[in-house]
Amino acid sequence: MDKSFSTVDWAKGSNIYEVNIRQYTNEGTFSAFGKHLPRLKEMGVEILWLMPITPISEKVRQGTLGSYYACSSYVAVNPEFGELADFKKLVNDAHALGFKLIIDWVANHTGWDHHWTTEHPDWYLKDANGNFTEKNGWHDVIDLDFEKKEMRSGMIAAMKYWVTECNIDGFRCDMAHLVPLDFWKEARTECDTLKPLFWLAECETVSYHDVFDASYAWWWMHETNDVAKGISSLSRVREVLHSYTQYPQGAIKLFFTSNHDENSWNGTEYEKYGNAAKAWAVFTSTWQGMPLIYSGQESPNTKRLKFFDKDLIEWNDPLELHAFYQSLLQLKKNRAVAEGETFILPSEYDGELMAYLRKKDNDIVLVILNVSKLERLRINVVNSWLKGKFRNVFSGLEFSFSGDESFELQAEEYIVYEKVT
Repeated sequence: MDKSFSTVDWAKGSNIYEVNIRQYTNEGTFSAFGKHLPRLKEMGVEILWLMPITPISEKVRQGTLGSYYACSSYVAVNPEFGELADFKKLVNDAHALGFKLIIDWVANHTGWDHHWTTEHPDWYLKDANGNFTEKNGWHDVIDLDFEKKEMRSGMIAAMKYWVTECNIDGFRCDMAHLVPLDFWKEARTECDTLKPLFWLAECETVSYHDVFDASYAWWWMHETNDVAKGISSLSRVREVLHSYTQYPQGAIKLFFTSNHDENSWNGTEYEKYGNAAKAWAVFTSTWQGMPLIYSGQESPNTKRLKFFDKDLIEWNDPLELHAFYQSLLQLKKNRAVAEGETFILPSEYDGELMAYLRKKDNDIVLVILNVSKLERLRINVVNSWLKGKFRNVFSGLEFSFSGDESFELQAEEYIVYEKVT
């Protein structure tokens, strides 16, 4: 099947940076985060995704500040972050620098003291005793009833509010698969009449690409995590990647080594991948799809951030991986990486090396990743695409390749070359 909606041009071949406003600065405000925009622009970030900006329920609140994902209103700003005017200024400042900005949308559930609980209690699911309920084991939220047409209309009106009032550029939809697909189709149809928006689904249900532009590559992330644990293999990872090629034409997969859930609940990318974390980060930016960088990865932040309490990101000075991500995000604009075909390179170390060429017309990029702890792994690449002058993306050094080249990688090393002539 083909997607019913077309992806906005600015999202094609782009990247996303997830912003955790609470933990980003000492102040934890929109205004304080806004001071980082020039740095993120220099790094090459294009789409900013803000975790939920709505106020947080106080009833059944977890921790001292509660979960972003337990809102008390869909049409107000979390006072912890500032006022509506501060958010509007952030959007305007981001737009002035060339960013697009999307917000997190939590449609499946609200917090216990959302104003709908008193205004429209019939908009919620109830248990056998007629009480608010929740089906997924999150005790600080309650589920909405998508059988109620009035609730759907209220939800869509709230989504449209942020587009008309604040000029946002799209939505990252939390646990999208828990919400009926026909609701998302209705929501996108109405919201896109205001302006063309970008829609990202936190799910891996293929049918949801009938509405959404991009979906999470959870399966890939879990499989690569298992490779690091020694309980899966790169052949299994390649099977997952092949399955993604069977998605509808134009569907985008979102690749990441960390995000807010992963960091807080399952560990940092270094806990999960060890020293191979950077090699897998290279993968996320060089395979077909869209890379995600989470707040602090450029530092790098090496601690799990608390989810319900203030816990400032560890910012190194200077930021150790700023140039690393800058190189990757710049490379993402190469047509070979942004829209090219992929050619997997075989080697005698298929269990340790991910090696592939990306090509679009005369643009060619070579990627070799040693995601193992084995040293001095050699791969011979014989391919007519590998002829001419190539530049090492990270060192800047140039080499003339003949079409028959040999490369040796140390443990967890990564090599990326792009053709320059």
